[in-house]
Amino acid sequence: QVQLVESGGGLVQPGGSLRLACKASGDTLGDYTVGWFRQDPGKEREWVLCMSSGGRSTYYADSVKGRFTISGDNAKNTVYLQMTSLKAEDAGTYYCATLPRPHSARDLCTGGRIGAWGQGTQVTVSS
Repeated sequence: QVQLVESGGGLVQPGGSLRLACKASGDTLGDYTVGWFRQDPGKEREWVLCMSSGGRSTYYADSVKGRFTISGDNAKNTVYLQMTSLKAEDAGTYYCATLPRPHSARDLCTGGRIGAWGQGTQVTVSS
């Protein structure tokens, strides 16, 4: 089964940008629906965005629409979460997750189904 490792978290100022990476091993990430989730201490995990396999469609949470994007590098078997115009409420631990085909991006983001996910990487937004 696919295994995922997130990286790229750190400290960033409000209004700044940060790029997170999710590197896969054991399978080809491009064959999977891929999503990003985040969680602050004491809060429930929330979905950020999910992309269908092959990048045919992407669903964004209203809170990040227009500021966050997802992209992939097949040669590196890695997907990225590019975050811009960061706000204090964007802080938290970010997790990458996947579902195999034929599950949809909505199955992952709002359907409560997870096939695999990583250990998370922490994002801190502070001046």
